[in-house]
Amino acid sequence: MKRIILLSSFIACCHLLQAQVKVGQPAPEIALPALSGDSVKLADLKGKVVLVDFWASWCGPCRQNNPGLVKLYKKFQEKGFEIVSVSIDKKAADWKKAVATDNLSWTQLNDNKGWEASSTLVYGVDAIPASFLVDKDGIIRAINADGDELEHKIRKLLK
Repeated sequence: MKRIILLSSFIACCHLLQAQVKVGQPAPEIALPALSGDSVKLADLKGKVVLVDFWASWCGPCRQNNPGLVKLYKKFQEKGFEIVSVSIDKKAADWKKAVATDNLSWTQLNDNKGWEASSTLVYGVDAIPASFLVDKDGIIRAINADGDELEHKIRKLLK
């Protein structure tokens, strides 16, 4: 019985590792409702450098990360940089309040199924904040980069 459980656990872990997106792979498509109610697709931003940022209003580290994202967006937005934030908040009111409070002016999407959200599953997100830096051709170039490392990668991709 222990062998069966161990084997099942091993197979499940291998499946999860394969599901995790990797640097160098195309970014999986996301098509979700934005604050306006319109559906937004990641493919619509091809030709721009995009940071796909997974977060939630109830996530302390996510909220602490937001001021840095605001600065990056202001610094690079006019040069072809975009952020697409994907909230996994189940309550739209909480998500909308956090967006307003944190002054998040870029594209805000909501995948309101929490950890069972299709976007988190396709990207292999198991902790937030989680981010994926996507180049102009839609290829993932960095995962969970932050601070100076993220800024350096953005500068490089915008050239």
